[in-house]
Amino acid sequence: MTYTPKILLVTGAAGFIGSNFVHYWMDAYPESKVIGLDALTYAGNKENLVSLSQNNNFTFVHADILDTDKVEKLLQDNNVDTLVHFAAESHVDRSIHGPDAFFKTNIEGTHSLLKAAKKVWLDQGITDHRFHHVSTDEVYGTLAPDAPAFTETNQYLPNSPYAASKASSDHVVRSYHHTYGLNTTISNCSNNYGPYQFPEKLIPLVIANCLDGKSLPIYGDGQQIRDWLFVDDHNRGIDLILHNGKIDNTYNIGGNNEWANIDIVNVICELMDEHHPVGAPHNQLITYVKDRAGHDRRYAINASKIMNELGYKPQETFETGIRKTVQWYMDNEQWWRRIMDGSYKTWLDKNYE
Repeated sequence: MTYTPKILLVTGAAGFIGSNFVHYWMDAYPESKVIGLDALTYAGNKENLVSLSQNNNFTFVHADILDTDKVEKLLQDNNVDTLVHFAAESHVDRSIHGPDAFFKTNIEGTHSLLKAAKKVWLDQGITDHRFHHVSTDEVYGTLAPDAPAFTETNQYLPNSPYAASKASSDHVVRSYHHTYGLNTTISNCSNNYGPYQFPEKLIPLVIANCLDGKSLPIYGDGQQIRDWLFVDDHNRGIDLILHNGKIDNTYNIGGNNEWANIDIVNVICELMDEHHPVGAPHNQLITYVKDRAGHDRRYAINASKIMNELGYKPQETFETGIRKTVQWYMDNEQWWRRIMDGSYKTWLDKNYE
């Protein structure tokens, strides 16, 4: 049965995927009302939403998902019927150096939202609602080179504190459906890339360092394989799940697009040679550094379920998506330069020493 979201609360709305989702949703459904909630930690940037500041159907709220009372009030006062949960600590490297924040935000924060949703929706007899939880393919662990891609029935085998925290939050979401009857769905996506991504992640970091002539740090041998998904293709998948996904179902959203990290870096270097020539090829900046602890070798998503059941299909090839992404970072240099302050540079030096 088709469900029609009317008033959405989007957590993590100033982050990378969350802000792209808000822009996508407001363009696709301008009649919808969206409340964007974000704690504005280091990776949340209100500037990502500045173009919506005059849109009467969008409201930004600076708050933490751990503030259950605040979330309850937002749901109640705004008659929210749909909660889309992006808010998370999401960088594996940071989870290795400081796992506490990941367990607090990703597990306790998700539980806080579920408690608020239960109280406002179920305890008041509101049956027409959705709670969509955005997760990751990293909950499934790592794949051998010739192993089949992850399906929704793969065993959870998380290998980093980040992956473990997301796996735990998935289980908590599932429990709130089976125990209390909350209308929940979950999506597990592959590696996203695109505009507004914080420059600690591989693709924006390489672009920024190319523009500054800095070294391009590559973990280990660079042969770690990931399935790459343009961020708006991810948002299209969530859109389909919200409207037509089955309650208590998980959907893997992937790009059918596996690349080794070193190959991704070489592609970006070629594009930078084209758009920002500096004499020597940019791939001469590649520097191999010590591999991170517990580094998974391969992720790959089998997205056949969402394709067959909901008609999902990525619209961007990697060639078109990476060109758009490189161009966006070149056109929005002020955005990422304002982010890369002294404390961020210190973290980069520590992580890639």
